[in-house]
Amino acid sequence: MLRKSFIAIALLTCLFRTAGAETIVIMGSDTIGAKLVVLLAENFRAKMEARHTPVAFEISSEGSATALASVMEGKAEIGMSSKAPSSREKARASAKGAELRTITVAHDAIAIVVNAANPIESISLEELEMIYSGDVTDWSTITPEFTGEISAYTRNTASGTYSILQQVAMSSRDYGDNTRKMAGNEQIASEVASNAKGIGYVGLAYAQTPGLKIIPIEGVRPGEKEYPLARTLNFIIDSTKPLSPAANDFIGYTLSPEGQAVVSEVQFLPIY
Repeated sequence: MLRKSFIAIALLTCLFRTAGAETIVIMGSDTIGAKLVVLLAENFRAKMEARHTPVAFEISSEGSATALASVMEGKAEIGMSSKAPSSREKARASAKGAELRTITVAHDAIAIVVNAANPIESISLEELEMIYSGDVTDWSTITPEFTGEISAYTRNTASGTYSILQQVAMSSRDYGDNTRKMAGNEQIASEVASNAKGIGYVGLAYAQTPGLKIIPIEGVRPGEKEYPLARTLNFIIDSTKPLSPAANDFIGYTLSPEGQAVVSEVQFLPIY
């Protein structure tokens, strides 16, 4: 049975339960967990049931920051992170007796999206910094063809996507008080699609929402070689602890041609 529920600030938790089945607990990134891992889990579970080897999943998508803690504390076998652990995070894990291993499962790009009614055709990193820091609050400063107060949607502070945009596009400046924090990619996509003055950033799997328009950064589109907001999507495990057979097989399935076909299906980029 698949059950989706929004907990606290609309954080997605999916449960795939089968009596007597080995359970794989996966926690972390909304970008990875809300679509990709849910579909991978559905397909893998069906595959294992056909072999009379039932497997269950508990998938919690609360943001990349929760991936490392959940793996270090033994709450999850697999963490999901849209950014690689920093040297400081690895050192903290090591001090607790954990050794974090990063497994890249897909390539992605953070897409800048506006409402389809917005005539803007490209944006610069400097303009993104001005918008998200609050230095600029009206579209007329960005493009003379459009006016009105900018509604800038962002992720919450637990999100790896939030951190990457802040580091790359905002020179590590703080987000402005005018920005509106959303729990996940789907919420940002929905808000921008319904707000003519909106702007947001989402993973590629969420950028095809009707009513959105993807804006190139300095003329470069997501997926192209020089795109500045490219990134990897990762599983995180603790290499000091052996994975359960089911979790090990699930990772292998994700990296297989069959699993990478699912990556393409949800509009991320496969690793090969």
